[in-house]
Amino acid sequence: MNLGCRSAACRGPKPHDQRTRRGLLAALASAAVMAGCGTPSPAASSVPSVVPTVAASASASALLPASASASASASASASASLSPTARWRPKVGQTWQWQLSGALDRGVDAEVYDVDLFTTTAAEVADLHKAGRKVICYLNAGAYEDFRPDAQRYPDAVLGEELDGWPGERWLDIRQWDTLRPILAARVDMCRDKGFDGVEPDNTDGYANDTGFPLTAADQLTFNRRIAGLAHDAGLAVGLKNDVEQASALEPAFDFAVNEECARYAECHRLAVFPRNGKPVFHVEYDLPLDRFCPVTGPLRFSSLAKRLELDAWRQPCP
Repeated sequence: MNLGCRSAACRGPKPHDQRTRRGLLAALASAAVMAGCGTPSPAASSVPSVVPTVAASASASALLPASASASASASASASASLSPTARWRPKVGQTWQWQLSGALDRGVDAEVYDVDLFTTTAAEVADLHKAGRKVICYLNAGAYEDFRPDAQRYPDAVLGEELDGWPGERWLDIRQWDTLRPILAARVDMCRDKGFDGVEPDNTDGYANDTGFPLTAADQLTFNRRIAGLAHDAGLAVGLKNDVEQASALEPAFDFAVNEECARYAECHRLAVFPRNGKPVFHVEYDLPLDRFCPVTGPLRFSSLAKRLELDAWRQPCP
């Protein structure tokens, strides 16, 4: 529980207070798999991407050696994916899987996978695409994680309070955009280069928590819109993570929403603006049984799941 939480949306052990644990679990699971001691989990998630082809590159590539031609084709496709009209547009009602820990289960019957940016490989994303899936990359936008490979890029001046109870993750001073932008842009570029279709930027509600900085609602709106702009500039769809109190103001800048436990906290109505405008809400509950939340989110046309807090492969979708 964030003891300094200022928002009505932060009551009790909200899921964003568990994110460090989820990230640590994902990192540990990845290390175990790399060491050859990982045990496959029953379900997985990742994000597919739409990369249009550029016909004009064909004649130029014919003049290049095979290796150079392949490199040129990859660059041309990546450049084409930057077109705002080319980015993936998720649809209301699409089924989804969210997996941030354990060995990726690519056999889940879901149209959309949401998986970790760093621990998911380009080959895994490509395999999901071959199976007809779209893939979203999870990345932490509003908090620092000391176990990430780019952690050393964050200067002390932008690091605030720890996310309560989870050492290793600290809130960021989102007002320092000139410092944060190159770090976050590099993450978004990695997401694009691995072939993902969209981005799930986490911890985008720092203003409602005890961050150690005097963040305002206006600061959060500015930061979240900037993150959405980075994703769109890279040709990627982007989702609003939680931040339900600002959902109406932010919906025009985002392509979908990802929410944890809106039914538990009676907040799902705040996200109804997304389906009303043809954009899906990918939603999970951790503690409620299906018969407690599916009747709430079904009429709102959410894509709802029951998940375990560690976000392994296990899932139970609403019928």
